[in-house]
Parts: sequence; C-alpha cells; structure tokens
Amino acid sequence: MRERDAEPADGARPRDRLRRDARLRQPGVPAVDLGAKLDGEFRGQVEFETSLRSDTRAVLPLVDRLLDAAGAGVRWMRDPTRGGVATALSELVRDTGLGAVIHEDRIPIRDEVRGICELLGLDPLHIANEGQFIAVVDPAVAEAAREALRRTPGGEAAAIIGEVRAVPARAVIAMSPHGGARAIDMLVGDPLPRIC
Repeated sequence: MRERDAEPADGARPRDRLRRDARLRQPGVPAVDLGAKLDGEFRGQVEFETSLRSDTRAVLPLVDRLLDAAGAGVRWMRDPTRGGVATALSELVRDTGLGAVIHEDRIPIRDEVRGICELLGLDPLHIANEGQFIAVVDPAVAEAAREALRRTPGGEAAAIIGEVRAVPARAVIAMSPHGGARAIDMLVGDPLPRIC
C-alpha cells in the first residue's frame, strides 16, 4: 500500500472536480427483502427478479491508478459506504465550509438500482457503496484521472459528477437534467437493514 498521508477535507478548493470511480454499486440493494417493505394486501403477492449481485471489491488498484494519474492533484477521497454519496459529500462541505454541485445525470447508476430505489422510496445517493470512492481532484488533471480510471478494471464507468464551489457554502446541491435543483443532506437513520 502506498505511504501517503490522508488529505484533510480542507485540501479541497473551489472549482475542484468531484468524481466517482465507477457506477454506484449499492451492495445493500440486492439483499433487500421486498416483503419487509411491502405491507398490507400486497405482502407475499409481489414477485421480484433482478440480475443485481453484490459487487464489492478492493479499491486499492483504482486508488493507485488515480494517484499515478493525478498525483498531488488528488485533494480528498472518501469511501461512501455509510450513508452513500450524499453523506460523504455532506461531510466534505461541512468540514471545508465550501459547497458542492453535482449533476444527477452524470452519476452512473444502474437502471436496476434506480428502479429498486424508486419502488422503495429510497434516494440512491444515500445507499451504501462499498468498494467505491469519491475523490476531489484538481481540474487541471481531472480528465486524465478519469481516463486512467476508465482503463482500469472496475473503473470503466468513472465519471466527473460535479465540482466544489465557494457557494453555496456548506451545502450539496444536485442539479437535475431538467434544470431543477435540490439540496442533498446526510443520511438520517438507516433506509435498509445493515448487511455487513
């Protein structure tokens, strides 16, 4: 493992790019017992099939590739296991006093995950993402970092999902593809039973 001090959140700067290493991989979603979520007359009457499988993995090969491509341009990284992308980014803006704007249509989320979340009334940005990371990267190296990750097994869906901004201070804003905006906050409670 590389010896490198963890970057504090205050290393992030306005205009830095927010990026995901791959698709949101909600390992909690395949384990959902829909019977526990569906009450009343539908209990036991709903059949649910999906090809989703838990795809957790070690992130070290991807982190190594990111550090090789971006070096000191990597300002911050976080594992979004507990509380998902929303909580990780909320912690970033809380700790830095800066803001973050993400574009929902740039966040790679599998259609099956999006569908299950819609069915259960869950925000995919709050679902655990094991074997993933979010990074804040200097804009001068963001494209090179993304392309390096895309050439790494497991990083094919790496994306630049937004940027750090001076305003709105201490807030994460998600922009919809239709021009709408919504505030994203930390996860409160547990939307799904813990599986690990």
